[in-house]
Amino acid sequence: MKGFVLLLFCVLSAGAMAQYSAEDYQRADSVSRFNNMVYNTISESGWVPNTQVLWYALKTREGRTWYVAQADSATTRRAFDHERLGRLLQQTNEKKSFKPEELPLQNVNFSAGLDTLTFEMDNLKWLCDLNSYTLKATGKVKKRNNYGHWGKTTDELSQGAVRSPDSTWVAFIRDYNVYIRHQNTKEEYQLSFDGAKGDTYSSFLVWSPDSRFLATNKVRLHEKQFIRYIEAAPAGQLQPKLHELEYLKPGDALPVKRPALFNVNEKEQIPLATKDFEHQYSLSGPQWYSDSRGFTFEFNERGHQRYQVVEVNAETGAVRILIDEKSTTFIDYSGKRYRHDLNDGTEIIWASERDGWNHLYLYNSQKGKARAITSGQWVVRGVDHVDEKDRQLVFRAGGVQPDEDPYNVHYYRIGLDGKGLRHLTPETGHHQASFSHNQRYLLDTWSTPETPPVSVLRDALNGDTIMTLARADISALEKEGWKAPEVFVAKGRDGSTDIWGNIYRPTHFNPEKTYPIVEYIYAGPHSSFVQKSFSAHMGAFSSLAELGFIVVQIDGMGTSNRSKAFHDVCWKNLKDAGFPDRIAWIKAAAEKYSWMDTTRVGIYGASAGGQSAMGALLFHPDFYKAAVASSGCHDNRMDKIWWNEQWMGYPVGPHYEASSNVVNAHLLQGKLLLINGEIDNNVDPASTMQVASALIKAEKEFELLILPSVGHTLGGSYGERKRRDFFIRHLRNEEPPAWNQSQ
Repeated sequence: MKGFVLLLFCVLSAGAMAQYSAEDYQRADSVSRFNNMVYNTISESGWVPNTQVLWYALKTREGRTWYVAQADSATTRRAFDHERLGRLLQQTNEKKSFKPEELPLQNVNFSAGLDTLTFEMDNLKWLCDLNSYTLKATGKVKKRNNYGHWGKTTDELSQGAVRSPDSTWVAFIRDYNVYIRHQNTKEEYQLSFDGAKGDTYSSFLVWSPDSRFLATNKVRLHEKQFIRYIEAAPAGQLQPKLHELEYLKPGDALPVKRPALFNVNEKEQIPLATKDFEHQYSLSGPQWYSDSRGFTFEFNERGHQRYQVVEVNAETGAVRILIDEKSTTFIDYSGKRYRHDLNDGTEIIWASERDGWNHLYLYNSQKGKARAITSGQWVVRGVDHVDEKDRQLVFRAGGVQPDEDPYNVHYYRIGLDGKGLRHLTPETGHHQASFSHNQRYLLDTWSTPETPPVSVLRDALNGDTIMTLARADISALEKEGWKAPEVFVAKGRDGSTDIWGNIYRPTHFNPEKTYPIVEYIYAGPHSSFVQKSFSAHMGAFSSLAELGFIVVQIDGMGTSNRSKAFHDVCWKNLKDAGFPDRIAWIKAAAEKYSWMDTTRVGIYGASAGGQSAMGALLFHPDFYKAAVASSGCHDNRMDKIWWNEQWMGYPVGPHYEASSNVVNAHLLQGKLLLINGEIDNNVDPASTMQVASALIKAEKEFELLILPSVGHTLGGSYGERKRRDFFIRHLRNEEPPAWNQSQ
């Protein structure tokens, strides 16, 4: 009998699920301390205007120490000690008392040299915290206009009267038409006569520099659209609150702008042939040449398959297309558009993916011809400076170095004739640089997820290192058992394209064990997202890994910063989300590492990542077993117009339904948790409620967490806890803490 009882006890014990404790979660969160255990790094820096002096703060074990470096003499010295700094703060406050949050230090000048500090320089403002004696330079403080939510369309009649450059005239809108008034005689002249309510001339009038011409757009207004949602438990009142937000969605009508030109001397409107530009997503305002010969505008066709730079001759009204960008898929105007006019618009530097990679071209506007400035199977990531005098430019690029992660950013200099390409930041890694006021020197910091940062001063003409300012010390981090993320690369769906991602492990990692895998997904086509620089703590990644998971992040096909073909995978097909590449990558990693268990794979994400996370269970249930989808755009017809039409195209067709989690909700397999803030002003909260409704109609099991009075979110602290609980239950087959019991 005793043997039977013992056997029964053993069987019951084996079947019982282990339970996590609140202390386990606290230990998981405690790895955030790793961020404070990396020393000898530059935490803040800036170039003093009109000098070759760099100020920077070095993070040390004792705190922050401030230095100034003179680039042209290759010298650096400590700026001041705490005592001296306190005296300086008092001196610059004109002997008045002040609070720490005030701005006592202004007009700082290093021109007297590194040994002394005087207070004469304009255009520099220092923020001070007296409690810890720290400084932060912010440059000129500019008043920032608050235009409200991004979804709000322009009020075309909101601009007041506009004075001509020679102060002779004032232009304004009255009764939807264009008028001018002489400043001295007060005589008024009506220049347009066909404006009407709903089809008005815009009050954003632009004078030619010589005051002879006036340009604007005539705008056929659209019916504004709104989303409305209830905040059930608003702070400060018992009753719910109704929110209303202007918000355009794919397929909605847009305003139509038509350029308009007026000859002020003749008091007449010059007819323009603009019919070809009316099928527009957007049309920019006029941009005058400095010699007043005409103006340009940019036309973004609805559907984003054509983008043009167009010139209007001020004397004749002749319309001429300067740049005509076309694509059979989409033009990434929101992420890769770059234009820089040279010599008053006779030349234009322009970015294009016409050869399959994002490169720079130099257009001769008068001849209508272009030649490549950069070329090759790599991507221009941005332009930092154009030297018109020496006809060179400095740009950022990824993928130039054949044996390196193609997402790592490096800096280069090249002539506008495409010759003399010079690598300014040759060390392997992801580089971030800031340039002195005349672009003569640069501060360069580089690292990888696995290697800590190094900061140097460089000569910006040839990339030569002038001096090393900081080399990070991570010895304290390593003593704590910190595990660096592993950069892993595997072939994608085609068997040939490299797919890059990172693997995150817990500090207590044991290669003899097996771990469930959780992928964090964000597959928005507007960028790439995998960590490329060093960070001791990757927030939710690090804490989730610490609870006994392997966390991965991957940039699959359909994301940006690779070739056009790589990017085009997303077109009219956002449900793809790079999943064939992601699954191949995880399987390849698991083949190499037996501790990665591909029978227990979860996924989570927010916004577009929320759509993809749920999509993993709909379209790839054989691989993904559990998903947490936060603030998801579950049907692209329900989300913001600019983002969704950019990738899904126009008009709205059956392909929108094909990518819809709502339409495909009946396909759900696996475990799903939906999280949404009830006052999300980014993705319409109705998107999550509609997918929940579809799941209920399909009699599918799922969990739903609505966060009161919360906006667009991954979940916040409570949502983070629920996400951990969810993965512990469904991937580790264990129990999370019993939160309602006293801990």
